[in-house]
Amino acid sequence: MTRPSIDSVRAHQFSRSRGTPPVSIAAAVALALGAAALPARAQAASAPSIQTGPLTLTFGGFAELATIYRNRNQSADVGSDFNTGIPFNNNPNSQVSEFRESARQSRFTLLAQGEEYNGVKAEAYFETDFLSAGVTSNSRESNSYTLRMRVFYGRMTTDWGLDVLAGQNWSLATLYKDGLYPRDENVPLSIDASYVVGFNWLRVPQVRVVEHFSKAFSLGLSLESPQAVTGNGINATGLPTGTSFPPPSVDYQNTGDAGGLMNNTTTYTTDVAPDVIVKAAFDPGYGHYEIYGLGRMFRSSVARQSQTVSGGGVGFGMILPLVPKTLSFQVSGLVGKGVGRYGSAQLPDVTMQPTGGLSPIKEYDVLLGLVYTPNPLVTVYGYAGREKESSAYYNVGSATYGYGAPEFNNSGCYGTSGTCVANTNSVEEVTGGFWWKFYQGRLGNAQFGMQGEYFQRNAFAGVGGTPSANMFVGLASFRYYPYQR
Repeated sequence: MTRPSIDSVRAHQFSRSRGTPPVSIAAAVALALGAAALPARAQAASAPSIQTGPLTLTFGGFAELATIYRNRNQSADVGSDFNTGIPFNNNPNSQVSEFRESARQSRFTLLAQGEEYNGVKAEAYFETDFLSAGVTSNSRESNSYTLRMRVFYGRMTTDWGLDVLAGQNWSLATLYKDGLYPRDENVPLSIDASYVVGFNWLRVPQVRVVEHFSKAFSLGLSLESPQAVTGNGINATGLPTGTSFPPPSVDYQNTGDAGGLMNNTTTYTTDVAPDVIVKAAFDPGYGHYEIYGLGRMFRSSVARQSQTVSGGGVGFGMILPLVPKTLSFQVSGLVGKGVGRYGSAQLPDVTMQPTGGLSPIKEYDVLLGLVYTPNPLVTVYGYAGREKESSAYYNVGSATYGYGAPEFNNSGCYGTSGTCVANTNSVEEVTGGFWWKFYQGRLGNAQFGMQGEYFQRNAFAGVGGTPSANMFVGLASFRYYPYQR
């Protein structure tokens, strides 16, 4: 078993090549820190691996102890709720802080690569952690949380640049560092498992086909598992006599069927087709640039008649090495209608019309970031993001339906009782932190990080005012990477 050094702050950085062995130490540093990719001559095999028959198995992962402090209680683990979990003043949680320790983000990864055959290579990649809760999970005498699948896919690549992936992976909408290679996603360096407001991402089942025409240009198509986030407010005092909202004959989401191996404590939307993403990536020699289109379909059943509407948007991103290997800048964004699901704040995709039909909501997301690496042992980062929605509401007589209407009652958002509809208009975040690799040697490597987050949640104006709420989160993390020496 080989034990070369790896200089990466992320366990999932193994390979960005077309099915070739894992990347070099220097390339892993550049990728993990958001810097520009290094030349191909610097990319030799580097990760610890074993040979078993025709397969090469490469191991990775880390053990983490994280501490979390929030000045507003969310009853949340290391992943914060960036939207409705930020309480307004009427919620007692707005006056109570929260402290937790967690090891649930600890992670294990495995990459299995086969031999090349007639110019074709195949691999499978698995990544898991414990950020999942079953019905028996609790934090009393023995913290017992369930193992979950973060990423698990099979992949085939060819010498002529074709790259086919099937399984669960990061969405193609996620910003990449170089080309459109799996395990090369430009994930924020945050300790918070929900990442950063304005970061566009999913980890979902998908079928993806990418053609790497050259080192400078890649084009990809991905068909990804759909779901919709719905958002509804209501002017309760204006309901016509004998009516309800949503109408009883409408079916747009259902509780999961445990017999069908779905979670019966949550709901699933009745989708009709996959989300479709087409993305082009450019790497001309300075920086990395992306543009993509997203298409979505939303369905409801009204009086047993299916109604389908379309949504989607346009996204972009770029990474600029302002000071090569030392300072990089990134910007990314998405604008469209029905795209809330793709943002970390999880603003709604659609609202409901009085008839029961769905209406996609207009939204935009934007994220800015700086990553500074004064030396290979220290990384400092900062991000600022915003996700904002437009209102979408309907008036029927004296009743108002939809999302963000000025007729909605916000009068109780400031006290301890009363009605507080307060549909979220925008969520903003400013965050910064660092990672310090304080040990690297024969025992592996150990890293310590700290991060501070400030959030602002703003509601649409309604009867009684325009409520807003803020939250501060402080996080610290100790991580031990046994496979990285």
